[in-house]
Amino acid sequence: MKPSTLYKLSASSCLIFLFTATGCQSQATSHSATTNNRSNNKNSMILSSVKASTSQQTLTQQALDIQRALADKNYVSIIDDIHPTKGVRFSMYAYVDLDKDKVFSRGQFAQYLRESIIRFTWDDLDGTGEDYVVPLPVYLDSWIDAKKFDNARITVNQFESRGNMINNVLEAYPNADVVDFYYRGSAQYDGMDWRGMRLVFEMYQGKRYLVAIINDRWTV
Repeated sequence: MKPSTLYKLSASSCLIFLFTATGCQSQATSHSATTNNRSNNKNSMILSSVKASTSQQTLTQQALDIQRALADKNYVSIIDDIHPTKGVRFSMYAYVDLDKDKVFSRGQFAQYLRESIIRFTWDDLDGTGEDYVVPLPVYLDSWIDAKKFDNARITVNQFESRGNMINNVLEAYPNADVVDFYYRGSAQYDGMDWRGMRLVFEMYQGKRYLVAIINDRWTV
Protein backbone atom coordinates (compact mmCIF):
# COMPACT_ATOMS: atom_id res chain seq x y z
CA MET A 1 0.00 0.00 0.00
CA LYS A 2 1.29 3.44 -0.90
CA PRO A 3 2.28 5.81 1.91
CA SER A 4 -0.24 8.36 0.67
CA THR A 5 -3.00 5.75 1.00
CA LEU A 6 -1.99 5.02 4.60
CA TYR A 7 -2.08 8.73 5.37
CA LYS A 8 -5.58 9.05 3.95
CA LEU A 9 -6.84 6.10 6.00
CA SER A 10 -5.30 7.49 9.18
CA ALA A 11 -6.91 10.85 8.57
CA SER A 12 -10.30 9.22 8.02
CA SER A 13 -9.90 7.21 11.22
CA CYS A 14 -9.10 10.37 13.15
CA LEU A 15 -12.12 12.11 11.74
CA ILE A 16 -14.34 9.19 12.77
CA PHE A 17 -12.83 9.21 16.25
CA LEU A 18 -13.26 12.96 16.62
CA PHE A 19 -16.87 12.79 15.44
CA THR A 20 -17.65 9.96 17.86
CA ALA A 21 -15.95 11.72 20.77
CA THR A 22 -17.72 14.99 19.99
CA GLY A 23 -21.03 13.19 19.88
CA CYS A 24 -20.43 11.56 23.26
CA GLN A 25 -19.37 14.88 24.74
CA SER A 26 -22.51 16.54 23.35
CA GLN A 27 -24.71 13.81 24.84
CA ALA A 28 -22.89 14.07 28.16
CA THR A 29 -23.33 17.87 28.18
CA SER A 30 -27.03 17.52 27.33
CA HIS A 31 -27.54 14.92 30.05
CA SER A 32 -25.68 17.11 32.57
CA ALA A 33 -27.83 20.14 31.65
CA THR A 34 -31.02 18.11 32.03
CA THR A 35 -29.88 16.79 35.40
CA ASN A 36 -29.00 20.32 36.54
CA ASN A 37 -32.38 21.65 35.40
CA ARG A 38 -34.19 18.89 37.28
CA SER A 39 -32.09 19.59 40.36
CA ASN A 40 -32.76 23.33 40.12
CA ASN A 41 -36.50 22.75 39.68
CA LYS A 42 -36.54 20.40 42.67
CA ASN A 43 -34.63 22.92 44.79
CA SER A 44 -37.03 25.70 43.72
CA MET A 45 -40.01 23.56 44.70
CA ILE A 46 -38.46 22.76 48.08
CA LEU A 47 -37.62 26.45 48.65
CA SER A 48 -41.17 27.51 47.73
CA SER A 49 -42.59 24.88 50.07
CA VAL A 50 -40.36 26.06 52.92
CA LYS A 51 -41.32 29.69 52.32
CA ALA A 52 -45.03 28.80 52.23
CA SER A 53 -44.71 26.77 55.43
CA THR A 54 -42.83 29.58 57.19
CA SER A 55 -45.38 32.16 56.04
CA GLN A 56 -48.26 30.02 57.30
CA GLN A 57 -46.56 29.53 60.66
CA THR A 58 -46.05 33.29 60.98
CA LEU A 59 -49.68 33.91 60.05
CA THR A 60 -50.95 31.35 62.55
CA GLN A 61 -48.79 32.80 65.32
CA GLN A 62 -50.09 36.31 64.65
CA ALA A 63 -53.65 34.99 64.79
CA LEU A 64 -52.93 33.16 68.05
CA ASP A 65 -51.46 36.33 69.56
CA ILE A 66 -54.63 38.25 68.65
CA GLN A 67 -56.88 35.49 70.00
CA ARG A 68 -54.91 35.44 73.25
CA ALA A 69 -55.12 39.23 73.59
CA LEU A 70 -58.90 39.17 73.02
CA ALA A 71 -59.31 36.31 75.50
CA ASP A 72 -57.33 38.26 78.12
CA LYS A 73 -59.36 41.44 77.37
CA ASN A 74 -56.13 43.14 76.39
CA TYR A 75 -57.88 44.83 73.50
CA VAL A 76 -55.48 47.75 73.19
CA SER A 77 -52.65 45.40 72.24
CA ILE A 78 -54.24 44.47 68.90
CA ILE A 79 -54.45 48.07 67.62
CA ASP A 80 -51.16 47.78 65.73
CA ASP A 81 -52.48 44.63 64.03
CA ILE A 82 -55.47 46.49 62.56
CA HIS A 83 -55.14 47.44 58.91
CA PRO A 84 -53.86 51.06 58.66
CA THR A 85 -56.25 52.11 55.87
CA LYS A 86 -59.11 49.58 55.89
CA GLY A 87 -59.59 49.26 59.63
CA VAL A 88 -61.23 46.14 61.07
CA ARG A 89 -64.68 44.77 60.29
CA PHE A 90 -66.88 42.92 62.78
CA SER A 91 -69.37 40.37 61.46
CA MET A 92 -71.67 38.79 64.03
CA TYR A 93 -72.30 35.75 61.85
CA ALA A 94 -70.54 33.82 59.09
CA TYR A 95 -72.05 35.92 56.32
CA VAL A 96 -70.02 39.09 55.77
CA ASP A 97 -72.38 41.99 55.04
CA LEU A 98 -70.23 44.62 53.35
CA ASP A 99 -72.99 47.20 53.69
CA LYS A 100 -74.12 46.69 57.30
CA ASP A 101 -71.18 45.34 59.32
CA LYS A 102 -69.45 47.70 61.70
CA VAL A 103 -65.97 48.79 60.59
CA PHE A 104 -63.60 50.72 62.87
CA SER A 105 -60.35 52.44 61.96
CA ARG A 106 -57.45 52.11 64.36
CA GLY A 107 -58.28 55.48 65.88
CA GLN A 108 -61.97 54.67 66.27
CA PHE A 109 -61.20 51.30 67.81
CA ALA A 110 -58.96 52.94 70.41
CA GLN A 111 -61.48 55.73 71.01
CA TYR A 112 -64.45 53.44 71.63
CA LEU A 113 -62.46 51.24 73.94
CA ARG A 114 -61.97 54.32 76.12
CA GLU A 115 -65.48 55.70 75.64
CA SER A 116 -67.05 52.44 76.69
CA ILE A 117 -70.52 53.87 77.34
CA ILE A 118 -71.12 54.49 73.62
CA ARG A 119 -73.31 51.73 72.25
CA PHE A 120 -73.56 50.42 68.72
CA THR A 121 -76.22 48.46 66.88
CA TRP A 122 -74.23 45.53 65.54
CA ASP A 123 -76.84 43.34 63.88
CA ASP A 124 -80.10 41.61 64.69
CA LEU A 125 -80.01 38.51 66.83
CA ASP A 126 -80.82 35.30 65.02
CA GLY A 127 -84.05 33.74 66.22
CA THR A 128 -85.48 36.88 67.81
CA GLY A 129 -84.77 39.58 65.25
CA GLU A 130 -83.94 42.01 68.05
CA ASP A 131 -81.05 44.41 67.57
CA TYR A 132 -77.87 43.63 69.43
CA VAL A 133 -76.93 47.01 70.93
CA VAL A 134 -73.84 47.12 73.17
CA PRO A 135 -70.56 49.08 73.53
CA LEU A 136 -67.45 47.85 71.74
CA PRO A 137 -65.79 46.29 74.83
CA VAL A 138 -68.97 44.34 75.62
CA TYR A 139 -69.16 43.08 72.05
CA LEU A 140 -65.55 41.93 72.20
CA ASP A 141 -66.08 40.24 75.55
CA SER A 142 -69.52 38.68 75.21
CA TRP A 143 -70.02 38.09 71.49
CA ILE A 144 -66.54 37.34 70.22
CA ASP A 145 -65.79 35.58 73.51
CA ALA A 146 -62.28 34.64 72.39
CA LYS A 147 -61.51 32.60 75.49
CA LYS A 148 -63.72 29.91 73.95
CA PHE A 149 -60.94 29.36 71.42
CA ASP A 150 -58.07 28.74 73.81
CA ASN A 151 -57.90 25.10 72.72
CA ALA A 152 -59.69 25.42 69.41
CA ARG A 153 -58.95 23.58 66.20
CA ILE A 154 -57.16 25.97 63.84
CA THR A 155 -57.07 25.86 60.05
CA VAL A 156 -55.76 28.32 57.45
CA ASN A 157 -57.86 29.09 54.37
CA GLN A 158 -59.83 25.88 54.86
CA PHE A 159 -63.42 25.69 56.03
CA GLU A 160 -65.78 22.87 56.84
CA SER A 161 -69.52 23.09 56.40
CA ARG A 162 -71.19 23.86 59.70
CA GLY A 163 -74.43 25.62 60.53
CA ASN A 164 -76.80 26.98 57.91
CA MET A 165 -75.34 30.47 57.52
CA ILE A 166 -73.52 31.13 54.24
CA ASN A 167 -69.77 31.57 54.65
CA ASN A 168 -68.80 34.18 52.04
CA VAL A 169 -65.49 35.31 53.52
CA LEU A 170 -63.48 34.45 50.40
CA GLU A 171 -65.91 36.36 48.21
CA ALA A 172 -65.78 39.38 50.52
CA TYR A 173 -61.98 39.17 50.86
CA PRO A 174 -60.62 37.40 47.75
CA ASN A 175 -57.00 38.40 48.43
CA ALA A 176 -56.97 37.58 52.13
CA ASP A 177 -55.65 34.80 54.33
CA VAL A 178 -58.14 33.51 56.87
CA VAL A 179 -57.32 31.74 60.13
CA ASP A 180 -60.32 29.77 61.32
CA PHE A 181 -60.78 28.90 65.01
CA TYR A 182 -63.36 26.24 65.81
CA TYR A 183 -64.75 25.29 69.21
CA ARG A 184 -66.76 22.08 68.84
CA GLY A 185 -69.16 22.80 71.69
CA SER A 186 -69.91 21.00 74.93
CA ALA A 187 -71.38 17.59 75.70
CA GLN A 188 -73.92 19.33 77.93
CA TYR A 189 -75.56 20.87 74.87
CA ASP A 190 -74.72 18.09 72.42
CA GLY A 191 -72.37 20.43 70.58
CA MET A 192 -75.13 22.91 69.74
CA ASP A 193 -73.11 25.64 71.47
CA TRP A 194 -70.25 25.35 68.95
CA ARG A 195 -68.47 28.56 68.00
CA GLY A 196 -66.28 29.77 65.17
CA MET A 197 -64.02 32.78 64.83
CA ARG A 198 -62.31 33.79 61.60
CA LEU A 199 -59.47 36.28 61.65
CA VAL A 200 -59.00 37.78 58.19
CA PHE A 201 -55.66 39.23 57.13
CA GLU A 202 -54.47 41.22 54.14
CA MET A 203 -51.00 42.40 53.13
CA TYR A 204 -50.20 46.10 53.11
CA GLN A 205 -46.76 47.51 52.30
CA GLY A 206 -45.12 44.16 52.94
CA LYS A 207 -46.83 43.46 56.27
CA ARG A 208 -49.90 41.43 57.21
CA TYR A 209 -52.78 43.21 58.96
CA LEU A 210 -56.13 42.25 60.46
CA VAL A 211 -59.09 43.41 58.34
CA ALA A 212 -61.98 41.45 59.87
CA ILE A 213 -63.14 39.37 62.82
CA ILE A 214 -65.98 37.11 61.77
CA ASN A 215 -67.95 35.01 64.22
CA ASP A 216 -69.90 31.88 63.45
CA ARG A 217 -72.40 29.92 65.51
CA TRP A 218 -75.54 27.83 65.31
CA THR A 219 -78.45 29.72 63.76
CA VAL A 220 -82.13 28.86 63.24
